[in-house]
Amino acid sequence: MSLSLEGKSCLVTGGSRGIGRAIALRLAEFGADVAITYARSADAANEVVKEIEAFGRKGKAFQADAVDYSQAEEVIKTISEEFGKIDVLVNNAGITKDNLILRMSEEQWDDVITTNLKSVFNYSKAVARPMMKNRGGSIINISSVVGISGNGGQTNYSASKAGIIGFTKSYAKELSSRNIRANVIAPGYILTDMTDSLDEKVLEGIKAETPLGRAGEANEVADAVVFLASDMSTYITGETIRVDGGMAM
Repeated sequence: MSLSLEGKSCLVTGGSRGIGRAIALRLAEFGADVAITYARSADAANEVVKEIEAFGRKGKAFQADAVDYSQAEEVIKTISEEFGKIDVLVNNAGITKDNLILRMSEEQWDDVITTNLKSVFNYSKAVARPMMKNRGGSIINISSVVGISGNGGQTNYSASKAGIIGFTKSYAKELSSRNIRANVIAPGYILTDMTDSLDEKVLEGIKAETPLGRAGEANEVADAVVFLASDMSTYITGETIRVDGGMAM
């Protein structure tokens, strides 16, 4: 048993930036061929593909609407044809539209629930039969500690991330007999390009609430993904691994 992903093919949704980018590159570093989806930034996605290929692996980027099931099916079909199979799916695509509940619009609620939760359904359903045909696979869904503990001003985001945890447990029970494992990673506060403009006082407050005393790095989430994608985790399914510095302890 090892953490090597040699011979495995992976798909990371929302893989052009932030945590998704770190996951895609870490999977390639450990030997996997990696495809990513992205919503808008073709330049960023193509740069990730170049970095994947620099590890000597196959890389491919697909522009796709995460909430469109037919597009998810097409992405899965194309990867299966070009890579030969899909061993690992990482559902990472997601958005935030924060507001207090009394000010939150139906649109803000619907957009976050649909993007964050339906996208997980779309790709997990679309990949199920190919993984059954391949006699196994690993699905890794990126949730959040707020899906466990909640957070003021994020009822929509927290609900979507809690939904991912419940979905994953049910999915794992349904498909475990086909050797398909499904697990959740729940990051805490992770530094990405999206958090660069965060007020220093807010960041210090987050550090104070985190037992390890710092924010996390995207690669620390990616390392947990590598573990769940590898043969080192073949007896783990339906679990939620928190990568949060103890925040939700």
